[in-house]
Order: sequence, then structure tokens, then C-alpha cells
Amino acid sequence: MSKTVTITDNASGKSIECQVMEGTHGHPVVDTRALSKELGMFTFDPAFVTTASCESAITFIDGEKGILLHRGYPIDQLAENSSYLEVCYLLINGELPTKTEMDSFVFSIGRLSLLHEGLLNFFNGFRHDAHPMAMLAGVVAGMSSHYHEEMDIYNPEHRNMCAIRLLGKMPTIAAKSFRYLLGRPYVYPRHDLGYVENFFNMMFHLPNREMAMNPTAVKALEIMLILHADHEQNASTSTVRLAGSSQANPYACIAAGITTLWGPAHGGANEAVINMLQEIGDVKNIGPYIDRVKDKNNPTRLMGFGHRVYKNFDPRAKIIRGVCHQLLGELDATGDQQPMFEIAMELERIALEDQYFIERKLYPNVDFYSGIILSALGIPTNMFTVMFAVARTAGWIAQWKEMMEDPSLKIGRPRQLYVGAAKRDYVAMDQR
Repeated sequence: MSKTVTITDNASGKSIECQVMEGTHGHPVVDTRALSKELGMFTFDPAFVTTASCESAITFIDGEKGILLHRGYPIDQLAENSSYLEVCYLLINGELPTKTEMDSFVFSIGRLSLLHEGLLNFFNGFRHDAHPMAMLAGVVAGMSSHYHEEMDIYNPEHRNMCAIRLLGKMPTIAAKSFRYLLGRPYVYPRHDLGYVENFFNMMFHLPNREMAMNPTAVKALEIMLILHADHEQNASTSTVRLAGSSQANPYACIAAGITTLWGPAHGGANEAVINMLQEIGDVKNIGPYIDRVKDKNNPTRLMGFGHRVYKNFDPRAKIIRGVCHQLLGELDATGDQQPMFEIAMELERIALEDQYFIERKLYPNVDFYSGIILSALGIPTNMFTVMFAVARTAGWIAQWKEMMEDPSLKIGRPRQLYVGAAKRDYVAMDQR
């Protein structure tokens, strides 16, 4: 027999039975859909922090235990054994691919990685110093003007084509945004390179010199893409789902996700880490900075430590930490970046040994290490969120596709608690 919860209106004495729904993992949820009809009430949940907005089979997070699963597979196993594109296939299709399926998937993405010359012209409308996230969102939304004949959201073949096209073109658009800022020519994608190697080449290739790729750097970026591929119903993913519920085209939905990710409270955390390291400036300044962090009357925060969801160690941080250390060791950074990396490593040491941080579970999170990695790769801070968006495209597409295939899909329509003026009559201007 299914479990229920009784909700009683003490004023009227009327009660309703609400079913308790249990998923594969995680907390059970109370189905309150009858609350409005039966009792004339809604739940009040600012920011939806205790509301399950959908059923999903894609990603599961247990913040207390530090668990992250994609389609049931632990993130550490995927990071160690898989490629970013294989994770994309898993998220979108629900199962790991066979070799034949993977070869076809990779080929299709490579075939659609080239940008239409009309889309390239979009960039000429941006200022020379435009934020790359503005370019990314604008060009992705503009894709709908080029591929409108394959945007029947109820056609499975069209949905799949949109997914492949977005995965193929997102690194190309991101790389073009990067090069536009630098005043460098567009680099066409190459089919003889892997997904991450091609991304590297499109970003850093110069026509007057041979492009040499450090395998550790390529691996670091691939791990970072895997670790950011999806993260359940976060702000940008929820935005993609809400936009999609209106039957908007997938390019518009992903563009909406990009603009939400742009917010510093969501996708800007790794950029905040670098800003913090630059503010500290020298290892000798770490002590006073930590003192300010510990002072409850001081607003100074330690960026890249702790996590809203993970109450213990961020499982992604465990993975990316080793990659980060290996990359820094191989690059042996010198010059302007060396002091910043020394500061980062000392901050990490303190956070892992100082009881103040241990008691509060303020461990380094994935943003701490990803910011250092991106900086070590020579990617400027205003491109950090763009790199995040490239990675998260897989999750956005998977979540959008899952929602569109749900037969119970309805347009999203949150309720509100109105606290404005009571009903009143209009007063003519000369009588006010």
C-alpha cells in the first residue's frame, strides 16, 4: 500500500490525503497537486528549495553523502573511464553507447561542427569588447533563424538533430567568441581532431606557427567538461525546462539557460575564485585574509570553498584536484601566474588542515580547481562561464529532451503569495 500524508485545514476541519512519492534514490516527496482544488491553498516555497519540479531519470545528487550519479553511474567512474562525448550520449540517450553507436554519434557531431557563414556574420554586430556570454547567447538563439525547418519539437528526429547540432556547434561558437575578443581570425573546425582537441585548436591556433597540444592540458579540459555536464535541477537547467514548457524552440531554450548561467551567483563562481586570488596577491597576505574570513563581522568570503548542495566534500573536487595538481606540475607556471597558483595551493592546504574550515565543511569545491585550471590554460576570466556553458550544453539538452518526451508536460506556471495593495478604485489625476 502506498504511503500518504494527511494535510488538514484547522479552520474548516477539512483534510486531504497526499500521496508520498519515492524515487530510486533520495528523499521522498509529497504530491500536493490536490491542495489547491480540495483546500483552496498553495504551498509557499521561495526559490523552490523544497519543491520537486519534475520527475527525472538523468542525474541524482546526494549532498549529504557527496554523491553524484549520471543515469546511475558515479561521476568518478565516468571521469576516469569515459570521454565527454560518451557522457553526452549517456545523458541524452539514457545508456552507454556501443562502439558502433559511439562512432556514429561522434561522426554526426563532427559533421555539424561548422558554423554557417550567416551565423559568423552575427559576430560583426557585437562591440569589439562585448562579453563573450552575450555573444554565445545571441548566436545560439540565432541558430533558430537558420534551422527553422528542423524544429518540430514533437518530432523525435528533429529533437535529435537539434541536440547533435548544439553539441557540434557550441565549442565552435565559444571559440569564435574568444577569438573575436582577441581580434584573431576564425579557425574552422577539423574532423581529424577529437572533440576537446578540436576545441583547443579553434581557440588557440595561430596561422604563423604550429599548434602544439599538451596532452595533460587536453585531459584537464575534458575532465572539466565531464564534471560540469549536468547537475540536476539547478537555476539554468530549470530555466531551460521552464522555457521549453512553453513549446519554445530548443535553441531559444538553451540560450535562456546560457543567460541564467551568466549570473554570478550561478556560473561565475570559478571567476570569483581567480578574483579572490588576485586580491590576496601574495602568499604572505593569506593569513590576514583568512582572519577576515573568520571574523563574523567581516563580509569577506572564501570563494571556491563549500557548496550549497554538497554538505561534505564535493565529489567533483576530488577528481579535478588531482588533474589540477598534475597540470600545474607539468606547466611549471612562471611569471604573473606563478604567485596566484602558490596562493591557491596554500589556501587549499589551510582549508584541509584548519579546524575552522573542517568543522564548517568548507572544503575546496569544483569551482576552486576549475578556475585554476582554466587560468593555467591561458583562458581569460571573462571566458570562464562560456567554458561552463559548453560543458553544460549536454545536460541542458538531455533535460529538455526528457521533458519534451514526458506525456504529462504542461507549461510551467508558479504561484505567488500576493502582498500588494488591496482592491481599490481609480482616482482621477486632479483629485490625487
